[in-house]
Amino acid sequence: MKKIMLSFAAFVLCINTFAQNEYKKPASIGVHFFYDDFQTASEIRATSLSEVLKDNEWSKTSRMAPGFAVSYIKGLSDHADLATTLSGSFLDYPIPNKSSFVTKHLLLELAATANLKLTSDKYWVSPFLTLGVGASKYKDFYGAFIPAGVGIQVNLFDNAYVLLNSQYRMPVTENVAYHFYHSFGIAGPLYEAKPKPKKPLPVAPVVEAPKDSDSDGVLDVDDLCPDVKGLATLKGCPDTDGDGITDADDKCPSILGLAKYNGCPIPDSDRDGINDENDKCATVAGVARYGGCPVPDTDNDGINDEEDKCPSEAGIAANYGCPEIAKAVVDKINVAAKNIFFASGSAKLLPKSFKSLNEVVKILKENPTYNLDIDGYTDNSGKADKNQTLSESRAKAVVDYLKSKGITEDRLVAAGHGQEDPIADNKTAAGRAQNRRVELKARNY
Repeated sequence: MKKIMLSFAAFVLCINTFAQNEYKKPASIGVHFFYDDFQTASEIRATSLSEVLKDNEWSKTSRMAPGFAVSYIKGLSDHADLATTLSGSFLDYPIPNKSSFVTKHLLLELAATANLKLTSDKYWVSPFLTLGVGASKYKDFYGAFIPAGVGIQVNLFDNAYVLLNSQYRMPVTENVAYHFYHSFGIAGPLYEAKPKPKKPLPVAPVVEAPKDSDSDGVLDVDDLCPDVKGLATLKGCPDTDGDGITDADDKCPSILGLAKYNGCPIPDSDRDGINDENDKCATVAGVARYGGCPVPDTDNDGINDEEDKCPSEAGIAANYGCPEIAKAVVDKINVAAKNIFFASGSAKLLPKSFKSLNEVVKILKENPTYNLDIDGYTDNSGKADKNQTLSESRAKAVVDYLKSKGITEDRLVAAGHGQEDPIADNKTAAGRAQNRRVELKARNY
């Protein structure tokens, strides 16, 4: 309870300290008629507020306990009033975990609340929120509660206020029951506020207007360049390029720059579009992704790493930066390719192909960095789509043979080209025989 009172006092003090007070309410006394509603509160506790709203199970006034209250109200600011209310009613108070008293007794409740108004007393109508602390006495039972709710204030001729307020009172101690508190009342000021006398305005002495010779808005007394129109931020001196450096101190007065370079832009010594402050190779043209340095060439073969497929091994441009494969090896593979034979119209390898293919297997095993491209071709006999399928199947048949000899599939790339790219005339039998082929190409990238 002590912590609640301290928190509430701090909350009120903050409102009173930081709010304006042009329409602060004077000290007022109010009288109120109210109803205590325990039934609706118990329904909410048993179910939920949403269920009560859905089923419209609000208690009728005939089942509520009526009473009267008096209050003292004092404005803390334009939008906050402090109200102290003493209320009394006769009822059979449903103290939790206690049996009914059968007969009615006097319930006294004292509440101190802050009414936080949406508008000031300047307006006729002002909705408000209520929050505070309270204490109750019923027979020999004492308790504490927290009142929270909403209300509306109607301003009558600035001398009286009609107040409608509905609160939900929540127990802090065990001798208090949850209940609603609905009140209607009227309040008026204890005394008429006297208007504060206005102080007479002092008569200003006649003073000669200060001069601004260049009409730049900076008086001559403060203007470092009184004869040239300038900027107030630069004490009246001009700044043509707007870089915050006066033209007199700017070595590049028409180009935006920095003070550390005497008003000039950051230099770009190698003219690669990256200024020297961000360029890791300020004297050598480079690219942004390498911090202004050139693209590296790790193996110094004249082919930069981004285009070099063997960046750590010196090679030639014709082989994408990889070392050139020996001509003897290329010749062996070309000879082997010319000795690959298939059954007519089929992708079945003939046994006379195996010797040549085994030579290829030997080369690949001796050179584990080598990969092999296998490209199948046909002549133009028959339909093009069937020729395409046949060329693909024959290339795959070569791949399958090499795999069976221990060459991993990731080193082999097969493709079929059908009757495209003939190397001889398809009008002759000899030409068609040359076009029915499998080409093998070794590469080390």
